[in-house]
Amino acid sequence: MTKKVLLFLAQGFEAYEASTFTDVFGWSRESGLESVDMITTALRPTIKCYWNLIVQPEMAFDQINVDDFDALAIPGGAGEAGFYEDAYDERFLDLIREFDKKGKCIASICVGALPIGKAGVLKNRNATTWDLNEGARRKQLADFGANVQDKQMVVDKNIITSTGPATSIDVAFQLLEMLTDIQNVNEIKRNMRFIVD
Repeated sequence: MTKKVLLFLAQGFEAYEASTFTDVFGWSRESGLESVDMITTALRPTIKCYWNLIVQPEMAFDQINVDDFDALAIPGGAGEAGFYEDAYDERFLDLIREFDKKGKCIASICVGALPIGKAGVLKNRNATTWDLNEGARRKQLADFGANVQDKQMVVDKNIITSTGPATSIDVAFQLLEMLTDIQNVNEIKRNMRFIVD
């Protein structure tokens, strides 16, 4: 059965971070050895990204059944664009808790780690997040109980966290590998021309 990833888009999300997920998993459907599907969802019928791109999610949030998905992907975003209104919404925090309780993969980029922390599932676990602005976001993550690592990307069991937009493609490939295998990742990389043979 084809595996499925749920991509949660908060108001004010970072479009580049979201697009690496949609591209990697789109390519996996097109040319993967094992295809993985991706469905977008949000708390609103339309959402505006940090840089004003307007997006209409495929699935209404109240229609989500966690059992239908193998992973949750969370791009970061900007507070001034409304990111935390959605990212810290209790309905979304409950969804994160449910994915973690079932041992399903959760992949975040940049401040996408903060709702995972706020949901309480990073207590005593290794994680990272945005490191600029005197480490304010990392301090928040530590306040949520995470063991903050000074690394670009951190994998702790089922959870991937990272520092910023530049890590996006690595996070997407890491998630694909966790759901399939390295051979599948390399096939996607070859088709996307990250690997030239």
